[in-house]
Amino acid sequence: MEREQKIGFIGAGNMATALIKGIIKSNRKIPEQIVVSDIRPKAIKNLQKDFGITPRSNKELTDESNTVVIAVKPQNITDVLNEIKDNVSNKHLIISIAAGISLAKISSILGHNVPMIRAMPNTPALVQKGMTALAKGKLATDKDMAEAISMFRAVGETVEVKEEMMDAITAVSGSGPGYVFRIMECMVDAAEAIGLDRKKATKLVIQTFLGASCLAMESEHSLSELKEMVTSPGGTTASGLEVFDQGLSEMTNRAIKAAYERSIELGKNC
Repeated sequence: MEREQKIGFIGAGNMATALIKGIIKSNRKIPEQIVVSDIRPKAIKNLQKDFGITPRSNKELTDESNTVVIAVKPQNITDVLNEIKDNVSNKHLIISIAAGISLAKISSILGHNVPMIRAMPNTPALVQKGMTALAKGKLATDKDMAEAISMFRAVGETVEVKEEMMDAITAVSGSGPGYVFRIMECMVDAAEAIGLDRKKATKLVIQTFLGASCLAMESEHSLSELKEMVTSPGGTTASGLEVFDQGLSEMTNRAIKAAYERSIELGKNC
């Protein structure tokens, strides 16, 4: 008898929780088709309470699930893979969201060939506004990729890429929300320094970023054209941009390069 189609999540952190929420909310799976393992009892209890998810050990989860999502920190992935390798077969689909960990590394630990997909989501997935890049392993089929895309579209947008681009994507969209939050924080601080109430400044900044992002997504104009549309010669925006042009581009390049190099380093050290 064919096994029931289940998804197992090894790791019950923020990203796994976001995916589970999105999958259930979009009716892609019912709670009975999702199992989870985690070393933290509290994380499991929260998922049971919020979604009715079934807890399992790593090995039990692997035995029950057709698709196994590896959602642990990169430094923990070797231990997890060693634990489940005898329970994994080529009938499984492994989806890894561990930053910096290549599919070749996962395959070498498992010790045999398994269909795999590597994914790099970002934290806006927590509110179903995420961006996920997906790379297909050698044995993964188009059907496997369609399943992964369906899962991650439950929490936002997706793009399919070659795996060699994953470190760059980690540096841009994976780490990107952190850069945006830092810039927003700086704008709030600056607004407060010129007399605005912090609570109102925060609302102004958040809505401005939200509105600008929506405009960029829906507009046919390029980012450069949109910038020019809001910039009158000799006006207030032009004055502010003149300051940004003194070093923002170089700083952004250095920040993304630093994140890119760290992603490569993580992959080598794990």
